[in-house]
Amino acid sequence: MAKLPEPNLGKLKALTPAVVELPTGTPLARIYFAGGMHPTAWNALRHFGPLARARFDHHDVDESGLPFEQQRGIAYLAPLAVTCLAEVFQATRAIDRSAGDPALAVFDCARALKLLDLAGVFATRMGASLAIHSGPRNRTRAWAHALYEAYPDLDGIRYLSSMRPGTSAVALFERGSDAFPPFPRFNRLLIDPTLTNLIDACALEIGYLRV
Repeated sequence: MAKLPEPNLGKLKALTPAVVELPTGTPLARIYFAGGMHPTAWNALRHFGPLARARFDHHDVDESGLPFEQQRGIAYLAPLAVTCLAEVFQATRAIDRSAGDPALAVFDCARALKLLDLAGVFATRMGASLAIHSGPRNRTRAWAHALYEAYPDLDGIRYLSSMRPGTSAVALFERGSDAFPPFPRFNRLLIDPTLTNLIDACALEIGYLRV
């Protein structure tokens, strides 16, 4: 049997999900792009999707099977900035500090978040495996879509970073968008000189270039 088969929505609904709660005030980081063709803000979700490069986009597709702008939205976050950098720049393994005006934001959750915990044995119990963290993205997006449908009370998914083993990340659904506070703890473009030492250290740790 495949370690990452297609999800079974009926089976998922019959299971009690494994839930992890991030308390109010939990710090989370994200890399977002303030410029380019589709600029966004530190507290904005992406409502256009699903995207081929994104692992846990839970968006619907249109009648032609294509992504579109919709109510479903997502933001990819992590407790550590280095995990964000590893995930966002994995395609080139080079941290480009200028293209698209990438920025690092850190914020404290304005409310507790209830997340489906895929970091443990539930990934196996639900019919998948830990391959969900690193397997084909078209398949993991199908799982995200089914998990969103099966567990309407959850704000998103906690998963394991495939690029920085041993660390977790968060796919936050629009259900949890009110966890963004009015103001971030930190919000700077990656070209900001105050981030140079941090980015250099992160690049060295994960073996990425810095451009």
